[in-house]
Amino acid sequence: MVNPPDPKFSRIHLRGARLLDPKSGTEHEQDLILGEGVIQQAGRGLMTPPDAIPLNASGLLTVPGLIDLHAHLREPGEEYKEDLESASAAAAAGGFTAVCAMPNTKPPNDTRAVTELILSRAKAVAGVRVYPVGAISQGLKGEMITEVGELKDAGVVAISDDGYPVMNSRLMRRALEYGRTFGLPVVQHAEDSNLSERGVMHEGLCSTRAGLLGQPAQAEEILVARDLALVELTGARYHVAHISTAGSIKLVRDAKRRGLPVTCEVTPHHLTLTDEACLGYDTSTKVNPPLRTAKDVEALREALADGTIDAIATDHAPHSSVEKDVEYDSAAFGMIGFETALSLILKLVDQKVISLATALERLTWGPARVFNLRGGTLNEGSAADVTCIDLDRKWNVNIRGLRSKSQNTPFAGWEMRGKAMLTIVGGKIVHDE
Repeated sequence: MVNPPDPKFSRIHLRGARLLDPKSGTEHEQDLILGEGVIQQAGRGLMTPPDAIPLNASGLLTVPGLIDLHAHLREPGEEYKEDLESASAAAAAGGFTAVCAMPNTKPPNDTRAVTELILSRAKAVAGVRVYPVGAISQGLKGEMITEVGELKDAGVVAISDDGYPVMNSRLMRRALEYGRTFGLPVVQHAEDSNLSERGVMHEGLCSTRAGLLGQPAQAEEILVARDLALVELTGARYHVAHISTAGSIKLVRDAKRRGLPVTCEVTPHHLTLTDEACLGYDTSTKVNPPLRTAKDVEALREALADGTIDAIATDHAPHSSVEKDVEYDSAAFGMIGFETALSLILKLVDQKVISLATALERLTWGPARVFNLRGGTLNEGSAADVTCIDLDRKWNVNIRGLRSKSQNTPFAGWEMRGKAMLTIVGGKIVHDE
């Protein structure tokens, strides 16, 4: 972590910044003065206050800090994979100023005590903002609902059983009703586990060629369809985590047209890779939901461009070699994503899949709106969470140079273009290249 070098500087003056505010859709050159946790001034040619450190941001694209709705920080319980300090460093290096911590910790975040522990540790680390997501069911077992009101009071911003899909329709209805009562979105890992069974990749030609058990796309789509029926019944806010199939996109698009309060997110890896990546048996490609077909990737990209998809989320899932350096069937699901996400999305901009403004909206204001979080805009008075990006910076993904404790990424060795050079949270520098 990096802070202003002299304690007499209590503010930051970003000079000559090319500002892009996805919320307002504006782009222009301006100065920003950050202090007391907020953006205090925005304008051309501002004088540097005596208590402000001047930073030259010319040549850099300055945007609201990136926000990740879906990440696994592993603390408490699996700190050998990741902890809040290493996760915060990795997120900041990727340009993220806020991350939502999923509840599949050990113990799971199903009580006030665990929520408060996570928030306390995040405050001690003093890095990026950490927003806990609480469990829907006690112990993530899908049987008894948690004390949702107590979790909300403790500080959770959403509820989810994360990688454990809520198969019980009655429990899901109750979760949606409690979510509506307490103003929390309900996040679903959409997977009919009876249909997906023990599948380790997408079911199709590639799984046949690889000789691996597959999960059909319908396993995701069936649960999305059921949940949308329950949303229509309850009127609650519903969010599809890491959406991955063309069929699911069609269901969500139709639900939005009908006015249902539905949102969804997509990961950079589901926008970038297909199930063909699994043919090399690299366990870093083993994720859940699995990498899908080229047709699904195309549908996801179209949905990202037309607004059906509200946010881009990393699903950062660190694992050690103990879980990954094994046979494909036995490996844990998941890959790390904080430090490669921005570059992968900028690659889609270069390929004319989406505009730069759309890409950054889905990384900032989009997620802020979905979970009602601070940030996502550069308006005066908003949170002083800012990311400065060098769009032309070329770099190679060197797993030994990553800030995460884990190295499970299929993008090792890839040449990237575009990088976060400066990350500021609440007016404090947390990453500086």
